[in-house]
Amino acid sequence: MTVIAEYGQILLILACVFGLFMAWGVGANDVANAMGTSVGSKALTIKQAIIIAMIFEFLGAYLAGGAVTSTIRKGIVDPAIMAGSPELLVYGMLSALLAAGTWLLIASILGWPVSTTHSIVGAIVGFAAVGISVDAVAWGKVASIVASWVVSPMLAGTIAFFIFRSVQRLILNTEDPFANARRYIPFYMFAVGFLIAMVTLLKGLKHVFKDSGFSLNFLESALIAAVIGGIVCVVGIFLLRRIQPEETPSGGNRFANVEKLFAILMVFTACAMAFAHGSNDVANAVGPMAAVINVINTGGIAAKSVMPSWVLLIGGVGIVIGLATYGFKVMATIGKKITELTPSRGFAAELAAAATVVLASGTGLPISTTHTLVGAVLGVGLARGIGALNLGVVGSIFMSWVVTLPAGAGLAILFFFFFKGIFG
Repeated sequence: MTVIAEYGQILLILACVFGLFMAWGVGANDVANAMGTSVGSKALTIKQAIIIAMIFEFLGAYLAGGAVTSTIRKGIVDPAIMAGSPELLVYGMLSALLAAGTWLLIASILGWPVSTTHSIVGAIVGFAAVGISVDAVAWGKVASIVASWVVSPMLAGTIAFFIFRSVQRLILNTEDPFANARRYIPFYMFAVGFLIAMVTLLKGLKHVFKDSGFSLNFLESALIAAVIGGIVCVVGIFLLRRIQPEETPSGGNRFANVEKLFAILMVFTACAMAFAHGSNDVANAVGPMAAVINVINTGGIAAKSVMPSWVLLIGGVGIVIGLATYGFKVMATIGKKITELTPSRGFAAELAAAATVVLASGTGLPISTTHTLVGAVLGVGLARGIGALNLGVVGSIFMSWVVTLPAGAGLAILFFFFFKGIFG
């Protein structure tokens, strides 16, 4: 206890600085994933994507980030194990934030889209297994996270493959793509409205519902989402009737008119995914911060800690700064380097990613948003043949996923013993 009483102020400042650094990494790497398809398909410019993501990620993080957070992310370590020496949890959370932030910085510089959740999980596993005890880690939970490396991209890739195949068959590879777009796009609009409403209800507003003691089960959420999907579909039909095809599509591309319609749909999916992402993944940065603040304020360890609103503000600001200053690197990888994207291809990828998030929420499958989106982009590329994929880039991305857990763990172990040596 003397360590916390003596160095409490310094530890609190370090927690805020490292939390901001980790949030910067979430913005630079993870948020760029959500917007990469929109930029790569030219549905949005980089500037527009950054502005949209800044608004919706910040709103998601600050308004819907949750008032209470688990002390240890994903329940990987039981905090009660450290109850006798709470300073160990403080060192651990500081080292986890610094380690995960450092790995995200390295990955972002190299343009690798990695999972921020896996980065912080790897860091927590590292300090707990080596600094506390191997038995302190719930290895079953870690195994389910490793399983998400396979589940996320395969599920999203399969869905994206079939969505884009349907777009090719019903619209693009027909005599009159524009007329068929008018006929079939309302069905895709229903899917957008339904899935985006589901993502917002199940993910984006999850913490808001929990804090207000209000809950919707999966079926209730689906009914509300179906109504919203129907409204989007009706509005879409009305707007589509007013759109007239250009006589000579720009650049002689016969699909130019059709692609414009898909570009509009992509903006909606990008906004909703950014909001849902901000509300969920801000916890990767602010959860460990809240745990440190809780220990310093109370002197003990609780399984859940209350999140002061200024902590969520630090997380939201960090995400926005990360995206604005360095998000372009990972955006380029997702949007341009894996496969060539157009609005219809990007739309198929984003819709598949949303569908995967909804399926995972309904069935409890462990998924990573990063791996989901990369898998969806791969699925769209495969729908055009293996030659449409840049296999060198795909290989380096898979390699970076495998390295993420051990990299986070290794850095966290170093930082843990460093802090223990300084303050202990």
